[in-house]
Order: sequence, then C-alpha cells, then structure tokens
Amino acid sequence: MARRRIGMREICCSPKSSSKSHDSPNSPSTSLFSSPSRFSFSPSRPSFSDSVMNRTLEMAEPMIMKWDPDTTNYAKVTSLFYESRGEANDFIKGVYNLQKAMHFHSMENSKSDKLVRAQSLMQIAMKRLQKEFYQILSMNRAHLDPESITTVSSRTSTRSSLSEFEDEEDDDRIVAVAGESISEVEDVSNVAMADLRLIAECMISSGYGKECVKIYKVIRKSIIDEAIYRLGVEKLSSSQVHKMDWEVLDLKIKDWLRAADVAVKVLFNGERILCDHVFLSDDSIRESCFTEISKDGSMILFSFPEIVAKNCKKSPEKVFRLLDMYTAIAEHWPEIEAIFSSDSESVIRSQALTSHDKLGESIRTALAEFETVLQKESSKTPIAGGGIHHLTVDVMDYVTLLADYSNVLPDILAESPPPAKGSLPESYFGIADTNDSPAPAISLRFAWLILILLCKLDGKAKHYKDVSLAYLFLANNLRYIIVKVRSSNLKYLVGENWISKHEEKVKQFASNHERLGWSHVIESLPREPNTSMTPQEVKDIFKRFNSSFEQAHRKYSMCMVSDSNLRDELKISITEKLLPTYREFYNKHRNTIVKERHSAHVVRFSPEEVGHRLSDLFFGPIELERCLSFEFSPSR
Repeated sequence: MARRRIGMREICCSPKSSSKSHDSPNSPSTSLFSSPSRFSFSPSRPSFSDSVMNRTLEMAEPMIMKWDPDTTNYAKVTSLFYESRGEANDFIKGVYNLQKAMHFHSMENSKSDKLVRAQSLMQIAMKRLQKEFYQILSMNRAHLDPESITTVSSRTSTRSSLSEFEDEEDDDRIVAVAGESISEVEDVSNVAMADLRLIAECMISSGYGKECVKIYKVIRKSIIDEAIYRLGVEKLSSSQVHKMDWEVLDLKIKDWLRAADVAVKVLFNGERILCDHVFLSDDSIRESCFTEISKDGSMILFSFPEIVAKNCKKSPEKVFRLLDMYTAIAEHWPEIEAIFSSDSESVIRSQALTSHDKLGESIRTALAEFETVLQKESSKTPIAGGGIHHLTVDVMDYVTLLADYSNVLPDILAESPPPAKGSLPESYFGIADTNDSPAPAISLRFAWLILILLCKLDGKAKHYKDVSLAYLFLANNLRYIIVKVRSSNLKYLVGENWISKHEEKVKQFASNHERLGWSHVIESLPREPNTSMTPQEVKDIFKRFNSSFEQAHRKYSMCMVSDSNLRDELKISITEKLLPTYREFYNKHRNTIVKERHSAHVVRFSPEEVGHRLSDLFFGPIELERCLSFEFSPSR
C-alpha cells in the first residue's frame, strides 16, 4: 500500500505481498485464501498460533466475502446492518476475532503468508464497514438530526465502552429495552447511534479511523452548515453591516436571537451528544471531529454580535437589541462552555466571549448617549392644559424597558462608576443609601436617570404663566412616572420607599393646584352660608360665584389628567370643598331674589348643575396633538 497504516495494517508482510492480495480473484494470494487446506499443510505439527489463525480464517472468510461489495451484486445493493442486525453483530465479532488472531500470530511469525491473507480479508471487511457507516449516516439524516438526538440521549449519560464486542451486545439489549418505552422515531435514532459507534470502534481499533472520521465529518458538517443557514444566520462583513439600514439589521438580529437559542440548545448540543457517543473510545478523534464539524457554523453564529456591536450606529434606541444579544450569550454561556469544552474549541469560546464583551462596550456607550441627550433636552414650550410631557413618556418607556435587563446591566455597568451619593439626596429621591445598608449600584443608576427627568420637568413647569397649571403639570407627570414604576421592574429597583415619597409629592402638587386654581371660587362664597343677608348682598355673592366658577370651569375643562385615579382625587377634593357650601347658600338665599326680574341671570347654576360641571373636569379636549421634539424613541 502507498501510505503507512496504523494498527493491524502494520502487520502486512510487505507492500508487494499486500498489493498482490488485491490484484484479482485469481491472484495467487486469493487462490490460496480460497483453499485453506493448502495453508494448513505442514510436514510438522502446526503451532498453537497457526491453529488459531487457521480456525479464525475459516470462520471469517465466508462472512466477509459474502459482504464484499466488489464480488456480488447482492452486497452492492444491500445493507448489512439493515438486512440483519444479528449477522451484522457476527460480522463485527468476526473482525475483532481476526484482529486478535493477527496480533497473536504476528508475535510468532511476522512474515507468515497467513498474515497477508488475513490482511486482505481485513481490508475487505473495512471497505464493507466504511460503506455501512456511510449508509447509516446518509439514510438516517432525519433520525440523526440534533433535535432527535437531544430527545433520546444525554451527553452526561453516555456510557463508557471499550471496543470489545461483548459490550456492544449489551448496547443492543439496552436499545431493545428502551425501544419499548420511547417512540418509534427515538428507537430508530438509538439503533442508528448504536450501529455507528459499533462500526467506528471496530474501524478505529483496526487502524482505519481516518476513513471512518472522514465520512463522518463530511456528512455531519453539511448538516450543521445547512442548519445554520436555514436558521437565517449568514456570514456578514463589517462593511455590509455598517451600510445596512437599521430596519434590515433589526430583522437579522431577531433571526440571530432565535437561531442562537436553537443552535446552542439543539444543534450543537445534539451534535456534541452524537459525536461523543459514536467516538467514545477515542478522546482525540472525538474532539477533533466535533471541532471540525461545528467550527465554521459556530464561528459564523458567535461572530455576528461582535460585527453588529462594532459597526451599527450607536444610538439609545438600538440598545435593546444589543441587550437582547448580550443576554442570549450570557444565558447560554454555561452551555457554550460545556459543549465547546476542549482546547481545540477554545477559539469558539473566545469568539463568544469577544462578542459578549463588545456588546457590553456598545451598550455602555449607548446608555451614556441616552443620559447626555436627556441632560441636553431643552424644549421650553409648555404642554397645553398641564398634560403629560412627551419627554416623560419617552424617558419612562426607555427606562422601564431597561429595567427588564436588570439581571445583566450590573455586569455591563460594573466598570462604570455609579452616581455620587451627593447627587442623589435621600430627602428628595427616596433611595436609602447608607454605609450600613448601601443601595445596589444598579438601583442608584436608575434613580439617577429618573432624577434627571424630574429635574427637567421642574424646569419646564417654570415656563407656565399660570402657576396652578404648573402644579397640575407636575402632578400629572409625576403620577405617570409612579404608575410606570409600579407596573415594571423599576419597583424592585427603586423600592417602595421611593414610591411612597413621590406619592406624597403628587398630593402636594395636586393640593397646590387646587389652592391656586380654585381658591377664588371657594372664597367667593361666604364662610357662613346660612347667615342672614340683604338681597343685594345675595346678588353680589351669586355674581361673584358665577364669574369665578365659569372662569375656572372654562380653564380646567380643557386640562387633561390622564390618570383616572388622580383625576377623581382632584374632582372629589374640589367638589367636597365647593359644593356643600354652595348648596347651603343656594337653598337658604335663592328665594330671596327668585321673584325679582332677571333673577335667572343672577342664579345661573343649581347645585346639581355645579356638580355636573365639576364631574366634567380634566378630560381635556377630544384630541390633543402631540408634537415630539425629543431625539430618541425606544423600540424593541
């Protein structure tokens, strides 16, 4: 043979003798092989090794020659393992016995013609097993897909095995028992896996591991590469990503997120299980084989986040996709580390870590940009009716989405110092941060972002000429912030103490609005409404009330209080202070002037009508046009 073989191939007497055994069925070695008696003839008594070799050759020859694909059409078109598993087991056992006999005989007579004949049979057997190995892999692609493998097997439960055939008989019994309790598909997968390992161990122990591995790599690598492509992951260059529209890149990131979950949990895990099972007998083959099969696909998968992190435009609204990818790698890291655990796979682990780190850098940059944009926001136009500012909506949408990533943000922001304690006054913000009980750094960061927003809102309230509207604006916006905090993970980050303190501030703002906006209406009525008065005094009081009430109602019926609870609280408080007094005054003094001319112009509102008008407050106009000027809007 042209190249040096390992194992039993070294037992061949010489390249010349070995090649003769392959010349033709009529070659001398083949003729001798077909007539065992000629080998057994000796003028002296045969040695023990001769007897063992002769007996082994007599047992192995019919079985191996029957399945020689070069001699019979039956052997060409029929699968040994598919046709008869019992005969396949006998075939494997015969190869092992032949291998043992060759090894034993070579120690006594390394130049024996029997070794040449045995090697010829071994080559035919290996050619048969090579064909069987290929057929099992090819014909069972559906049953050896990673999903089926992960269903029926576990990497940690792979049983240690040597190449002795008796162990393989135990495998068959295990498969038979398992087949009674699992589905037909799982049973087929188990049988195929057991057959592949049986053949692989036999070929490796016989010195034909390279041929076996080559077939396995070609077929299984094509499956992995095709699966990665079908999952929507493609190899992209930095320039391609840099030029890509965000909408297109966003779709590719979504594809990657789905693909990463399937690839790690099913695709690579399943291939790892199969490779470990088939090549259990040889650690080096197992690791090199899996590395070569999975390297291209895994590198394409794990390099994508790095390329995106380096080349997509840094802006606050894109941070959530980066966080999604960062979270995916972080959550799958234990599995990645377990699947790609060998030294030969360190480059794959390294790529996953690099993408993880680059994503972290980009996220920190985007969050810093968010804070900068927030601090620089300087719109001065008051919101009509003291409503909720678009800055409040945008910032709280952004911050509440960020809070969903509070499990990974501490790691991402670990290298960035939190806000100084002095920048978060406890009396104002409600974050408890003492030396004995320090607040988590991530809580301080969220507290800081919300504090910046609150300070911005304080500044915007100063642009209202009507102070009562300024307080309504602050009450509206702070209640919106509190509601967003309560309904998101922010409540766990800033705590109940923060919420309670800011609820008190809402009440203060609402009380100030009520005092400044409605005190002149309340004060238009006498403190003692049942006191006796002259008709003129009654007229004057009704006129003052009519004027002040109409003015206040006209102004505040255009105001919008979005939160129904705050709206009801305001209306109830105003009604309780105004309506009972007016009702008493109305009932006591209405008859004093009802008989006079033009009394309807004086007594314009009944208590019921006052109540109805108060109930209509703070719903605002039918639609308020919202003009956005803030430079970011979170999206996912």
